[in-house]
Amino acid sequence: MRYRYFATVILGAVALAFVGPIPAAFAQGGTNGPAHAMAMHGQPKYGPDFKSFDYVNPNAPKGGTIVLGAIGSYDTLNNFIVKGTAAAGLGLMYQALTAGAADEAFTQYCLICETMEVPDDRSWVEYTLRPEARWQDGEPITVDDVIFSLETLREKGVPFYRSYYRDVTKAEKTGPRSVKFTFGGGVNLELPLIMGQLTIIPKHYWAEREFGDSTLDPPLGSGAYRIKELDPGRSITYERVKDHWSARLPVNLGLSNYDIVRYEYYRDATVALEAFKGGDLDFRSENVSKNWATAYDIAAVTEGLIKKVEIPHQRAAGMQAWAFNTRRTMFSDPRVRRALAYAFNFEWTNESLFYSAYTRTDSFFDNSELGSSGLLSDAGAEEREILERYRDRLPPELFTEVYVPPASDTSRAADRNNLRTASDMLTEAGWVVRDGKRVNAETGAPMDFEILLISPSFERIALPYAKNLERLGIDARVRTVDTSQYVNRLDEYDFDMVVSSWGQSLSPGNEQRAYWSSAAADRSGGRNLLGIKDPVIDELIELVISATDRDSLVQRTRALDRALLWGHYLVPNWHVPHDRWAYWDKFERPEVTPTRGAQFFAWWIDADKEASLPERKSRLR
Repeated sequence: MRYRYFATVILGAVALAFVGPIPAAFAQGGTNGPAHAMAMHGQPKYGPDFKSFDYVNPNAPKGGTIVLGAIGSYDTLNNFIVKGTAAAGLGLMYQALTAGAADEAFTQYCLICETMEVPDDRSWVEYTLRPEARWQDGEPITVDDVIFSLETLREKGVPFYRSYYRDVTKAEKTGPRSVKFTFGGGVNLELPLIMGQLTIIPKHYWAEREFGDSTLDPPLGSGAYRIKELDPGRSITYERVKDHWSARLPVNLGLSNYDIVRYEYYRDATVALEAFKGGDLDFRSENVSKNWATAYDIAAVTEGLIKKVEIPHQRAAGMQAWAFNTRRTMFSDPRVRRALAYAFNFEWTNESLFYSAYTRTDSFFDNSELGSSGLLSDAGAEEREILERYRDRLPPELFTEVYVPPASDTSRAADRNNLRTASDMLTEAGWVVRDGKRVNAETGAPMDFEILLISPSFERIALPYAKNLERLGIDARVRTVDTSQYVNRLDEYDFDMVVSSWGQSLSPGNEQRAYWSSAAADRSGGRNLLGIKDPVIDELIELVISATDRDSLVQRTRALDRALLWGHYLVPNWHVPHDRWAYWDKFERPEVTPTRGAQFFAWWIDADKEASLPERKSRLR
């Protein structure tokens, strides 16, 4: 899994997920002995004898070639370290101990493992590996590989791993095929499931190689795909491993149906879009509303050669936003951050630039039951009680007001009332206007900063925002840089403001430390881009992690959400409750769409459609 989410923008979905009848008795806390699966709360959906997940076609044919798009370039095939920009699709080569289910909040089913065992207090987990589990060179996957993976990723991998697995205090071999992880650091009920997500890497392969180095040598994996060929920085091609050891397992049946998966790299998203429309790419996940509304008005769409679909999902929308680097002195004051939110006119942007396609995001866990809403006085008892503990350390508005991003007039980009409010807030915070420029009242330092972008498509959104900031006397410069520079600057927190996003699952937990904790704020290459260092946030994160049941998890997450929102660390953007996908008419897909949305690697190629597609394309020219 590539945790450095901003390193490469992929124009093809590569979501691998899975999921049937209720299983036999299953304890709320542990597994009551070796088990095939474990749910975070309650019981797994699928019993020990399940054949496949509901949202796959277990009889899907294998075969065909797909070409996907990626932006920028790549210079390494090691996707676990900070150094370098990793190639697209490397996750296809690897597997974890367990596999997740796309129609459950958080349930893990055995993949490399044959069974898992957890006590009621979840203070440890023991996995027994499948005897048939193999690396792509034929060597067995061993307990030593599992322990090596944890130790190496924590020591030399991206900072995410150190945060995610920090409470694993012991990893030991307990049998020829058994490994046990023991946990410390307080109650952390999701750790047994998180350990199942550990990507396993081969100890014997890395024995004579330096794991921390960037490399273009094809790595060894255990997954359904391996590298067939590469043109560094331009393309990378994977081939499906024939007779793969785990292909017939219930968690994999009906998945990984394409024989060849190739990623072609393009300078920017505009060029990639034209490549797709020209037939050079097979599939595109569209995240630009203007493109979705106007760019597909072509013969291939009207003639049915390109299918343009909106597929609903029920996953948490997470948060995309203008993100402040609070390490910068000018952004250290929440009053300043709140004021600058009034300069962004979402309503005008949505109507004028997005064809009214989006909903404003007002929660870090939007589009799910996990998001806070309304007045705290109307919230659940546990959420109220938790936040009351911190009343003297949280903004007073949290207890008396409903958090909503500033609403604006749609008639023009500059909402005068909101700009007036912003100006008053800035003046109150000690930033006054002198000679038309916003300056610090004490030092005279001007308020100027850079909005750093990776995609030119965002310039049309950033420039009106910068213009509104200019009306407040602020010099906000919009700058778009290439992927490599963007990644490096974010790794070192060398930015003022960026557009960033934080995806959320339906069962938040350890990853919240990487997103918002004080410990993660200064780690190079980390996910706490905002630079949050707040002991209250730290404690709220630990409460989320230690939640003992679903209702408690929901209320604790809402408390964390409310505290983050009232910290004004960002200016929320927008979301849609569906995926916008376009693809050439060569695919078939399962009838069932799971909670998390369509799973592209559960699709398959219709051989007849694929064979006739070149001739059908030629008729359009």
